Amino acid sequence: MASPVCLIIIDGLRHDTAIDECGYLMAAVEAKQARVWQMQSCLPTISAPLYETIHTGLAPIEHGILSNEAIRPSNKPNVFSALKAAGKTTGAVAHSYYHTLYGGSPFDPFEHTEINDPAAPVPYARYYSMEGYSKVNPALPSETDLCAQTWHLAQTHKPDYLLLHSSSCDSLGHYYTSNSAEYRHQAWRADNALSRLIPRLRDAGYDVLVTADHGMNEDGHHAGNQPGLRAVPFFVFSERFKAPESETLDQKAIAPTILSLVGIPLPETMKAVPLI
Repeated sequence: MASPVCLIIIDGLRHDTAIDECGYLMAAVEAKQARVWQMQSCLPTISAPLYETIHTGLAPIEHGILSNEAIRPSNKPNVFSALKAAGKTTGAVAHSYYHTLYGGSPFDPFEHTEINDPAAPVPYARYYSMEGYSKVNPALPSETDLCAQTWHLAQTHKPDYLLLHSSSCDSLGHYYTSNSAEYRHQAWRADNALSRLIPRLRDAGYDVLVTADHGMNEDGHHAGNQPGLRAVPFFVFSERFKAPESETLDQKAIAPTILSLVGIPLPETMKAVPLI
């Protein structure tokens, strides 16, 4: 049985913060509309390396992207390339790093903010740059706007795989630390916007996965091996997942799980066992 999949990545969201602050997601778990696990991020706990891990099923030490400063196009089989080769459609509402990784060229805001091209590596996409962001002006896209763009792609193009990536928790965590009202409040804001998107996606037939690339620490930093950096949430709106909630899941299993949900064979490089 194949189904379309939407993966939602709330960048920088700790597992414990998600459990404490994400009232909609936890309400869905309480109502048995969703399940939640703790997932362990790979090392280093840095964004671009873990975007690639999530989409290739390889640890950063294996795929070779080890810092944000060394970002380059993905050269490993990944969710986007595997689905493209299988004749499936993908879409993304995400930070510009994802265009550099999977869109076929370095990101140019004047060329790549909106993609509507069936021949492109990611045919339907809306990218944001956050250029010039600072503590005074975080330059964060509205969570509701990101969710609305995602729904527009789902309605208009019905991609087999749809990515939504929000950067706001990561940004406010850097500016104010994980132990701040600003960070906790932003986790709720993301959750609140998702309460308007996820029911629509479920009604449209999507399996929905919600996770983070890494967490955040009390110094407003991430990269290392602290529990608060490696422990991220993994919420699942699907009936096809069978792991016990007490099990800590492997982040490298996300890519093969997505491909298995969509119903295509796994590349040989994806060694982790799918979670369905």
